[in-house]
Amino acid sequence: MAGEAKRTKVEIQKEESGFLRGGIKDELAADSAKFTKADVGLLKFHGIYQQDDRDSRKGGRSGVAKSERTHSFMVRTRVPGGVLTADQLLTELDLGDRYGNGTLRITTRQGLQLHGVLKGDLTATIREINETLITTLSACGDVARNTMCCPAPHHHDPLRQRMQATAQQIAAHLSPRTSAYHEIWLDGEKAVSSPASEDEEPIYGKTYLPRKFKTGITLPEDNCIDVHTHDLGLLGIVEDGELVGYNVLLGGGMGRTPQVENTYPRLATPFAYVAYDDVLAVTEAIVKVQRDYGNRSNRKRARLKYLLDERGNAWFKAKVEEYLGNGTLAAPKPVEVTGYDDHLGWHSQGDGKFYFGLPVENGRIQDTNGVRLKTGLRQVLNQLQPAVRLTAQQSVLLCDLEESARDQLLGILRQHGIPTVEEISLVRRHSMACPALPTCGLALAESERVMPAMIDALEGELVRLGLETEEFTMRMTGCPNACARPYNCDIGIVGKVPGEYTVFLGGAILGNRLNFIYKDRVLQEDVVAELVPLFAFFKSERQPGETFGDFCDRQGVEALVRYAEAHASVPA
Repeated sequence: MAGEAKRTKVEIQKEESGFLRGGIKDELAADSAKFTKADVGLLKFHGIYQQDDRDSRKGGRSGVAKSERTHSFMVRTRVPGGVLTADQLLTELDLGDRYGNGTLRITTRQGLQLHGVLKGDLTATIREINETLITTLSACGDVARNTMCCPAPHHHDPLRQRMQATAQQIAAHLSPRTSAYHEIWLDGEKAVSSPASEDEEPIYGKTYLPRKFKTGITLPEDNCIDVHTHDLGLLGIVEDGELVGYNVLLGGGMGRTPQVENTYPRLATPFAYVAYDDVLAVTEAIVKVQRDYGNRSNRKRARLKYLLDERGNAWFKAKVEEYLGNGTLAAPKPVEVTGYDDHLGWHSQGDGKFYFGLPVENGRIQDTNGVRLKTGLRQVLNQLQPAVRLTAQQSVLLCDLEESARDQLLGILRQHGIPTVEEISLVRRHSMACPALPTCGLALAESERVMPAMIDALEGELVRLGLETEEFTMRMTGCPNACARPYNCDIGIVGKVPGEYTVFLGGAILGNRLNFIYKDRVLQEDVVAELVPLFAFFKSERQPGETFGDFCDRQGVEALVRYAEAHASVPA
């Protein structure tokens, strides 16, 4: 195994944790608002992040001793493929009111997050989530994270059902087997479990993976889950109307570590073609190769993308074939991503019923500023009892609706001031922001709290330029770790230091091209002003059918900077 002689402290803690037990159970009983450092790392495997309210730190980021900070917890629920029932979503909304900060957040990986949960409420929160038959186990930590999949409930053909079945199978197969989760959170005396000495993790072993591992599944004509951003992407191959297998894409990952030059975003690249019935075995083999050869001495370079770049595709393929033990992997098919659909609005499912895609700005379900989204959504869920799907753009699909329910649904939305997709701009529709401040410990700058106002300003400029019908993606994160996938969109805005951002340009709405740095250390209040001349340039010099991201990529940074400097003060 790589780096075994000089493993990090995290690796040693995992090995000595008794299959993720550590001292969590004892610390839950202790009279303290927080957990010790060793157990904070283990909590992530259970779907929990320890956080503190950085707004309440006197004197700024470092002005308060850690022992005096106001601690709370983020609880993340794993939702494979984003598939939920109305009752499951209602439970999460209720938990946010009772134990959290009054909101619920849809993640960019089709999961759910509660924020502001106190230590004393963790057990009740996790128990109630599990009572609805969903779980927080492996929503975080050095394991296979939530398996993503195109959530659209289209029944015109069996493609999406087969694809969604793959997502559920992979999620179940790669779920940790330790009984620690049940013992700690779900009344271990009643759980069917074994002591730590008898636990087994046939896929992960005692030390689990070197870092997180992300999987996503979609179709070429609908890359709604950003398949190139995953460690393992599965791109559906269709022949004669049947989903026969997948092109395996490997080595995606958006995150990079600030000031560490040998960390970088990377898009997953074609690796092999796998028949539908073989995908589970190949997925397991890939995970095991990463388990055994991923970097355990440097967590900053422990993702699969670095192993692939260091060892090469040929080496990795040989290892996967060795672990499979049954022949040679086929070359990937000549199939690439061609389309994108966020599935918002009213759609036929193909089975006589309909689904409605409701946009949720930055995934935050709350009542604020005249938009009573939480109250209205709760009424929809109670009255219509729709099946629910979460999207990778942090929105909600309300499914299995009768056509006659449309007027009732729209009436509830209007009553609560909730905009539909027809009532928001395209730039807002295709924007995302990570939570960042005040709770994320990694955040260097604001994101979710400032993105809506930034969109407000940009909307007006696009109308003035006559570009309000242009589709492009705009994503913002409070740090380079990239939770909102800012490195493959048309416009990426990444926090550098408080109040300053790096602006990236030239990605694509299809998610199949990395963007580049346009300008570094742009003040928050100047971001929109920096973009306006570029949109004027785009309007005057674009080629037929060219998107904004394509235009920026074709022009390159030097031409963009030259034009912006020459036209910064010239009205369009």
